[in-house]
Amino acid sequence: MIRFEHVTKRYADGTTAVDDLSFEVAEGELVTLVGPSGCGKTTTMKMVNRLVEPTSGRVLVDGRDVTATDPVELRRRIGYVIQQVGLFPHRTVLENTATVPRLLGTGRAAAHARAAELLDLVGLDPRTFGDRYPDQLSGGQRQRVGVARALAADPPVLLMDEPFGAVDPVVRERLQSEFLKLQSRMRKTVLFVTHDLEEAVRLGDRMAVYGHGRIEQLDTPATVLGAPATPYVADFVGADRALRRLSVTPVEEAHLDRPPVVRLDDPLPRDGARAVVLDADGRPYGWLPGAAEAAREHGTTREHGTAPGHGTAPGQDTARRPRTVREGARPMEARVPLGGSLREAFSAMLRYDAGWIAVVDPDGDGRYLGVLTPERLHEALRRSVGGVTPR
Repeated sequence: MIRFEHVTKRYADGTTAVDDLSFEVAEGELVTLVGPSGCGKTTTMKMVNRLVEPTSGRVLVDGRDVTATDPVELRRRIGYVIQQVGLFPHRTVLENTATVPRLLGTGRAAAHARAAELLDLVGLDPRTFGDRYPDQLSGGQRQRVGVARALAADPPVLLMDEPFGAVDPVVRERLQSEFLKLQSRMRKTVLFVTHDLEEAVRLGDRMAVYGHGRIEQLDTPATVLGAPATPYVADFVGADRALRRLSVTPVEEAHLDRPPVVRLDDPLPRDGARAVVLDADGRPYGWLPGAAEAAREHGTTREHGTAPGHGTAPGQDTARRPRTVREGARPMEARVPLGGSLREAFSAMLRYDAGWIAVVDPDGDGRYLGVLTPERLHEALRRSVGGVTPR
């Protein structure tokens, strides 16, 4: 979809911003460009929509040389999101979002309907936010409007220049998550510029690590972190790159344990085994302690030779034992979707101090698939950080 063929950008003062750059971005792929300030990543992106003209070489979008296309027409067909958003302060959120469709000749009613649809898609109710002005929004909300506006004409290509860089870390992480969900549905071809390595790793199908004016390595985040191509890349991604791999290493079927399973309204199992409790729809409800755990919790003791539950002797059971799974079940709050990252799983285990993490179907119904135990998670972590030998 996007192809760079031996592209160089050299300025009049002799500065070379990009030097003999050749790479491709496939249709529906998100490639992050990451590197230090002044390395040429933003210049690269701006040559796609002719905000910067190449000195030599060719940039092609869908097989056409961009220099053979009128720049205004080209830019109307390419979504563009920048750090400072660039919303028109005198226009409402709905009018801002409808800008490009209107410029392309779409009628006002149709353009506003499309804008409302996209605002809803990025998590802004058009009935609440449509009539507001940009200065009435938070930074994160303005960024969402910027993304909606870039998508309004349904462009095949989306250029994003540090779009989440101006918001606080909590909002930034939320915006990244929302954008990943959006991209999974829309599958735009995206060039995403960032100086944040964590963001590049989290978002990119592939990531390009820039040196000065050139790409040192272009590969999947897992490969870049696990097998840096050059000493420069190894230094850039850092000594803790093995830990960063956890963010891009998915939880897989092979990692799962499958302990006994019981249903919520079943009677307590006779074997007294520890088990996962599922609701009627096959979703994880909780877990059932084994017989030994339950006995310890109920304080079962024997004093003066009297067995628990007999008469009123000291030491008898004072709490009624559960009779059904529902009565005996404990909540199991730690859960991750299959395909979620090992980092998510490790974080959930620490957050909930959990012995089991429920792994569920990622398609939205939350159906139970198995559990991650500390042992299985440790094994997966070891394979992740040690599975690729650096070159």
